[in-house]
Order: sequence, then C-alpha cells, then structure tokens
Amino acid sequence: MDGREAFSAAGRFHRGNIHTHSTRSDGALSPGEVCGLYSGMGYDFLCLSDHFLPAFDFPITDTNEFRGDGFTTILGAEIHAPQNSQGEIWHVLACGLPADFDPPFPDERMESLARRARDAGAFVGIAHPQWSSLTIEDGRALADVAHAVEIWNTGCAIETGRGDGTALLDQLLNEGHRHLTGYATDDAHLKIPDAGGGWMMVKAETNRPDALLAAMKDGLYYSSQGPAIEAIETAGDTLLVRTSPARMISLVGRGSRAETAYEQDGSLVSAELSLKRVAGDWCRVVVCDDAGKLAWSNPIFPD
Repeated sequence: MDGREAFSAAGRFHRGNIHTHSTRSDGALSPGEVCGLYSGMGYDFLCLSDHFLPAFDFPITDTNEFRGDGFTTILGAEIHAPQNSQGEIWHVLACGLPADFDPPFPDERMESLARRARDAGAFVGIAHPQWSSLTIEDGRALADVAHAVEIWNTGCAIETGRGDGTALLDQLLNEGHRHLTGYATDDAHLKIPDAGGGWMMVKAETNRPDALLAAMKDGLYYSSQGPAIEAIETAGDTLLVRTSPARMISLVGRGSRAETAYEQDGSLVSAELSLKRVAGDWCRVVVCDDAGKLAWSNPIFPD
C-alpha cells in the first residue's frame, strides 16, 4: 500500500473517529450520547472502543441502533493484555470486532490477543505509543500483527502533552515494516473537551462498516486535525500536493530528510516537492495550517 492510493481510489472521503469511550467503560457519556455528539459534529462514522477489561465485563458496545442516514458505527474495543516494556498492560485498538469476540485467555499475551482480533476482522492499531512510553522493541513486538500506529491522540495531548505517535511509526518504517499506516483519533472520554481534535478521512465507495474497514486495512485514508489533503500525485521525481489553505506542506522521510514549501500567511494550497532524497525509501506528507493544525498522509514509497 502507498499513501498516494487514497487519492486515486474510487469513492469519497468519510470522516471518522475509531477510538472513543462511553459509560460502558470509563467514559462520561452513554453510547447514544457519544454517537449523537459525533454525528452532530458532522462525522460520518464512529467506533466506540470501550476498554475490554473484566472491570467493565469485557464490553463490545452495541451501537447498531444509533446508525442512520449519513452516519454509521463500527463495533470494536480497546483490548488489553500483559505487558509492554514499562511493565504495564498494552493498549491496542481493535476496530471491527464481532460482538461475540472472546475475552483474553488465562495468561494470554498481547501478541496473541491482537492476532485473534485481526483474524476476527478487526483493524488493529498500536494505541497512543508516546503516552505509553513505548520503545522500538515494543513496536517490533506488534509490528507484524498491527495494521497501523496511532499517530495522534487528542485526549493524551490535552491531558499529558503526549499526543503525537509519529516517532514510533517512523522507526518501524525505517526497519522495513512498509505495511504500517498511521491514524489520528480522539480517545475521547468526554470528561474534558477531548472530542473533535483528530480524525481519519477514509476513502470508500459507501459509508458502510465493511467498506470502511476494508479501506482502512488497505491504507486508503489520511488523518487530520483540520487541514484537508486534496490530492497527492507523482510527476517524475516530484510529488505534487494540493491542500486546503496551509502554512506548510512538507515531505518527511528517514532521518532528517525533508522537503518543505512554506507561506507565513497560510495561503499555500499546493506544493511541488522533490522525491530525490527519499527515492527507494519511504516518506510522508505533513500539512500545517495557520492555526497550527496538522494533517498527515500515510507512508509513500517512491521508486
């Protein structure tokens, strides 16, 4: 998969959040209230990912009744098992679980639980790596089973200043895990204003759970806090990017490799960025608007 493919694939972009909590675990609002909030903010889809823990009776929150015209839901959970490098339980997002997914087996480790979730049809993401202080060794442990790394988490940013997870994604890309993508999410518990701060824009032909999940697994999305990425194309050894008004459009890659277009007044809507320094490797597009809000493409692999 390649981050450019989201802009050439059939369909349209659907805005969604796949990491959210309700009163079924440690959230402040009921499932219906959470769905109503996100629908009211103009979201196309939502996954309520309550904590899959015995304290909450291993919930996979049923949100089917809150689907309607223009808004759908995906069943899922934030799954947990021992143990990361900090001696704490793992937090892994499983978006697209069946309602009868089995709780962790006795002494089951996360590598096994995450594999079961993936095999059951879930889009599997390594949640808030910076908040958890995950190391590259942690990333390696789950790199082959995960579809993606959580590169932005609104709640973690507001509560601890540890919202950005791009470092782990980049390190894993450096090691050749080219199947991994990066998604933004809120992890909203709604005890603080942690909703609407980061989302996925998923390219699919319909706003149906199966179509959205298939597109996520194929990497057909970009992520944003506000800016829109309208097109990413290649012309020879140049990457052509079109966006909503921005201050910066940058191509970042291994180490300090980067190519950047910049307009202080935030009037930038396109850029032509050289791919020569990242040819045969990986890169990502990052956009920043005049409010400091970011958008991220999925990894791109130039010839």
